[in-house]
Amino acid sequence: MSRNRTVLSIDGGGIRGIIPAMVLHHLETATGHPAADLFDLMVGTSTGGILALGLAQPDPEKPAKSRYSARDLADLYANRGSQIFGKNIWRQLRSALGIFDESYSASPLESALADYFDDHVLGDCRCPTIVTAYDLEARSTTFFKSFKSEHAQILCKSAARATSAAPTFFEPAKLQLQGQPTALIDGAVFLNSPVVSAYAEALRLFPGDNITVISLGTGELVKPISGQQAAGWGKIGWMLPVLDCVFDGMSKAADYQMTLFLGERYQRFQIDLEKASDELDNATPGNITALFEASSRLIDRESKRLGNLIKHLQLLRFQQS
Repeated sequence: MSRNRTVLSIDGGGIRGIIPAMVLHHLETATGHPAADLFDLMVGTSTGGILALGLAQPDPEKPAKSRYSARDLADLYANRGSQIFGKNIWRQLRSALGIFDESYSASPLESALADYFDDHVLGDCRCPTIVTAYDLEARSTTFFKSFKSEHAQILCKSAARATSAAPTFFEPAKLQLQGQPTALIDGAVFLNSPVVSAYAEALRLFPGDNITVISLGTGELVKPISGQQAAGWGKIGWMLPVLDCVFDGMSKAADYQMTLFLGERYQRFQIDLEKASDELDNATPGNITALFEASSRLIDRESKRLGNLIKHLQLLRFQQS
């Protein structure tokens, strides 16, 4: 007999991860259940990967419970964001504002991940969880899967470091994969919105079941780039704008594809960044506040669709109990 399955996909977006974290906080509060009990599969890229792994962490004292709520993870961005994206003037000068070296030291990011993930491994995740990265050594895509035997003993903090190793921001993550040293970077370079891959994996994991997919964005880019402005750019001028265009274009293409695949069984929750900055690393107090406000605006605007989703999730929990 077929079952109803719900899959969660979370985009990349740096500090803008506050937005999907707060949407998930709304779902957890309304249903009374942690995300790991609401979704059959959670998939994330970059900041979305950190969220997916954080939501899947077991409580050390009660492994059947979740260690972190979505609100706890939103607070990670609010409390540690300014350290992770610290504006060290000497590093900025030495790197020529990120042209000749990474903009940020990876140490504050690694310290935050160590504090939140301890020594838990992927196999400890409370529900099937996937995060993406790109293998520079093998020149191949990498999907860290909590349910895959060869990935089960990889530290969650290592997978989180790999999926969030954004080029120009942080140096690549160094990991041993199947006994071989490798260097990995942010999965957003090929899959900023992992929703299509999440659906494909769900088809493999749950053959014959009815699959609903929920995709959470980290804020829509609205700042225009004029043709006249771009015409004068060379390699340096295009460095960051081209990443924005690639990430934005990939997310929009994935949204279009999933609408064709699933129709109403696919739901995308996204918001325009009207007041908040679209910069991945803007962790100023004012922008943190603006990101929380954007998440509130999204929840208010999508109250009907979110209400229907909450009913869907509650019904599935009742059927499983």
